[in-house]
Amino acid sequence: MRPDLAPWRSSRDFRLLWSAGLVTTFGSFLTYVAVPLQIKELTGSSLAVGLIGAVELVPMIVCGLWGGALADAVDRRKLVLASEAGLGLLSVLLLVNALLPQPLLWPMYVFVGLLSALDGLQRPSLDALTPQIVAHDQLTAAAALNALRWQVGAIAGPSLAGLIAATAGVRVAYALDAVTFAVSLLLLLRMRAVPPALGAEKPSLGAIAEGLRYAWSRKELLGTYAVDIVAMLFAFPNAIFPFLADRLDASWALGLMYAASSVGGLAVSATSGWASRVHRHGRMVMAAAALWGAAITGAGLVGNIWLVLFFLALAGGADMVSGLGRSTLWNQSIPDGLRGRMAGVELLSYSVGPQLGQVRAGGMAAAVGVRASVWSGGLMCVVGVVGLVAALPRLLAYDARTDPHVAAVRAEREARAARQSEPEAASEPASEASEPVSGPASA
Repeated sequence: MRPDLAPWRSSRDFRLLWSAGLVTTFGSFLTYVAVPLQIKELTGSSLAVGLIGAVELVPMIVCGLWGGALADAVDRRKLVLASEAGLGLLSVLLLVNALLPQPLLWPMYVFVGLLSALDGLQRPSLDALTPQIVAHDQLTAAAALNALRWQVGAIAGPSLAGLIAATAGVRVAYALDAVTFAVSLLLLLRMRAVPPALGAEKPSLGAIAEGLRYAWSRKELLGTYAVDIVAMLFAFPNAIFPFLADRLDASWALGLMYAASSVGGLAVSATSGWASRVHRHGRMVMAAAALWGAAITGAGLVGNIWLVLFFLALAGGADMVSGLGRSTLWNQSIPDGLRGRMAGVELLSYSVGPQLGQVRAGGMAAAVGVRASVWSGGLMCVVGVVGLVAALPRLLAYDARTDPHVAAVRAEREARAARQSEPEAASEPASEASEPVSGPASA
């Protein structure tokens, strides 16, 4: 049940990448809280605050797809570094605007859109880096450790960010975020270069289309995207938590409601050693998504706030199990030359789903009531997952031990390791009395 620390022990680059991500996560939550707070202070309008989501969505989608093509064509470490520097610069610009005697509103929307665009460019490379710096049989453990890092940040980050923004002000929050980006850059600079695969295709619309065609041809991959979208579209009620707290006469528990799913995810991440021994990741994803929907259904049906928090935590744990299964399936079976573009497609599934899910939750809450919106969405999620089980049998049948794509990726990694060892082997003088050298390089 203990987390598998093998990637942390064996890969120096993974330790650097993990640590940089932890620092950045805390800093990003500072801006995540400070921006809507400052817009609220400037305008007093909930609509103005809500426009943040609209400003973020399109740049995230467009740049996510383009970032996936870039991740397959350039050194992924350099792309991550450049994006990280740009994100840090935008934090500085937000600070400069906040320091004006009369801070301007429109630049904040511009900066938020650029932050979303850079995040979309960077995230495919970040996701595609891990399989290149971690051993093939440690990918599930690496996914669990990355999830653990995120969950710690998702619980502690908003709390710390809210305290700083409310007491010290948004200027301090932006300044601290800029500092965290500087620390992250120093850590990332110590990583080794991660060049693209031999013969990598240049980024283009054609390259993006090739990635989409590949995703369509892999029905088990398509199934993981579809399961995630269905789960988030029907059973992501976060937007109506303030109204649910009012219905339960528990406005004091609003923060706990937002944190509960992260607590459940953290519990799974911290006890994830078992996940490395799972081979049927399609079944893992589907069962966890159905449990997510059932838990959200329970959260909508019960009338006790503590039971609601329990079901939300259970849902968060199920979502983490599903995420581990998806991440392992992707990393074990997608060729390195396409992994960046597939990460861009993945970005669509987990950015569009929650956004549309919040629209569904709010619309149904207005039509049928808050609690009915929550439990009916959970039921629709369960029904949707059952339908996908019938429609996508290849996802259900996926087995990492026998899947040809997994075998091909493993062979690709072994061939790359052999090529990297050739210069070392060539530099060693051969003994006159010895037989010709044989081994991975010559093979």
